[in-house]
Amino acid sequence: MNSSQYLAWIERSAAALAAAQDALTALDTAIGDGDHGANIRRGFDKAAEKLRAQAGQDLGSLAKTTGMTLLSSVGGASGPLYGTLFLKAAPALAGKTDIDTATLAHAIADGVAGLAARGQAAVGDKTMIDVWQPAAAALQQAAADGAAPAAACAKAAAVAQAAAESTIPLVARKGRASYLGERSAGHKDPGAASSAIILQALAEVLA
Repeated sequence: MNSSQYLAWIERSAAALAAAQDALTALDTAIGDGDHGANIRRGFDKAAEKLRAQAGQDLGSLAKTTGMTLLSSVGGASGPLYGTLFLKAAPALAGKTDIDTATLAHAIADGVAGLAARGQAAVGDKTMIDVWQPAAAALQQAAADGAAPAAACAKAAAVAQAAAESTIPLVARKGRASYLGERSAGHKDPGAASSAIILQALAEVLA
């Protein structure tokens, strides 16, 4: 992945999240406070806007800008979580304008570790970690198998989609949805849904 593909990823994510805004809002209205669709769309729109002014910069700088923008412009719990994901991924990308699968997998794994620490969540808690953890593991396995970034991200996106669906029967143990207890079962986690969209966007750009 190179710097121009990174920008294309954030732009495609913004477009896909805009298209899914109503669906994400519906998911969040069922088990949260109903603002995830609008918040995540706004954050990625602003990130794409800022990144266009940084064209050609190294991937670490782009990831840092993405994280800071999401941190400051996405409301609710999602802003700090998505912001942390990109900020913690940035050091592995510092000074690089083109990366291989192993570096991408390393960066995303670091981001996911930061995300888990920030949210104090684990797989099974019905949060975005349910998507990012297995997707990161799929990327690392693909890197170990020598897969190119496009193939690795396609695999991670497929894993992410299945993982988002797997949150439907879970009872939430973290976040706003956890207040509902057993009533949170039967609904897909909105953060898991938006995470799968973002990983699908990455696969599409690299394809």
